[in-house]
This record gives sequence, structure tokens and C-alpha cells, in this order.
Amino acid sequence: MPPEPTLSCPFSLRSAAAAQNGTMLLRRHLLALALALAAMPVAAQPRRERDHDRARRALENGEIRPLSELLAAIEARYDGRVIETELERDHGRWIYEFRLLPPSGRLFQLEVDAATGEVIATKGPVRLRPR
Repeated sequence: MPPEPTLSCPFSLRSAAAAQNGTMLLRRHLLALALALAAMPVAAQPRRERDHDRARRALENGEIRPLSELLAAIEARYDGRVIETELERDHGRWIYEFRLLPPSGRLFQLEVDAATGEVIATKGPVRLRPR
């Protein structure tokens, strides 16, 4: 069989350019789609209330105790420093989750009823402060 003829340089360059144009066209379409999705109104998505606004309203309504009171009580009773706090509503009950870092370095967590200050649950190696 005779060898295939080689392609001329202009033909090869045009083929490469056509492939590159197709890739560029695809990129433009994807960019246009991304911009259209980003421009959709935020109102179409449900808006979540910010945590501090929920906490402030719950405190004003007398549903929870002030965080400063609970922090002082927790740090007085447990050996460790509170490094993170979350407030959640669980089955109609406000619950604070405190993460404490004791001198041993092993984190533990307390779940506290935000209305009463009662410790509901613990996770990890909980250490009471020596008296």
C-alpha cells in the first residue's frame, strides 16, 4: 500500500483552530450558564435567619438564659476552657452545645438546656474542676 499523503500545514492549522474554537464555544456556554445561575434572585431560595438574631430574640422572650451566665457556671464547674458554643433548637427545646478544652488537651462536649442550665448530655472525657 502506498503511504498516505501528508497534510498540508494550512489544513492542519485550520483543524486545530476549529477544535480550539469548539472548546472555546463550550467554555463560553458554561460561563453564561454559571452567570445566569448566580444572577437568580436570592428570594427564590428560602432565607435562614442568622444565629445571633435567633438567640437575641429567644433571650428577649425569656426562652433562654444569658450565655454569659451559663459560660461562667460551666467554666466554674468543669476543668477546661470553652472554645466553641452553638445554640440549637431541638424538639422545641433550646440547647447550648459547649466544647471545652481541658489542660489534658482532649476535647469534650456538654449539651446544656439553655432555659435551665441543666447539663443534658456529655461527650468525651469530661473532667470536673477540683474543689
